[in-house]
Amino acid sequence: MAKSNKIEKCDYTLIHEDRVRQVRDNMPPKQELQKLSQLFKVFGDYTRIRIIHALFECEMCVCDLAYLLGVTQSAVSHQLRVLKQSNIVKYRREGKVVYYSLDDEHVQQIFSVGLSHIRHG
Repeated sequence: MAKSNKIEKCDYTLIHEDRVRQVRDNMPPKQELQKLSQLFKVFGDYTRIRIIHALFECEMCVCDLAYLLGVTQSAVSHQLRVLKQSNIVKYRREGKVVYYSLDDEHVQQIFSVGLSHIRHG
């Protein structure tokens, strides 16, 4: 059976105060939700998603990422700056080479869950 895109709505107005109160009491603070919104915006760019996927596999330098993705090193550097500011990637220096990797396992989990979700339906 195909999913319907129609939004179902109530035929009359009835406020379930207990449910509203429960959700309101458990709602994270506004600042946290704003930060979460910003985090998801970072995941909203195709090039950044490709970088995240690459770094999910192994740490890489800007040159490797640019070659892999078929974009300029400047473009990769710009996107890595955005990812770094959002605490999605970290880096380490080895001599003259800077290697990037995902910041922590949470980033891997977010990516994996998102990919699983789009593959599911």
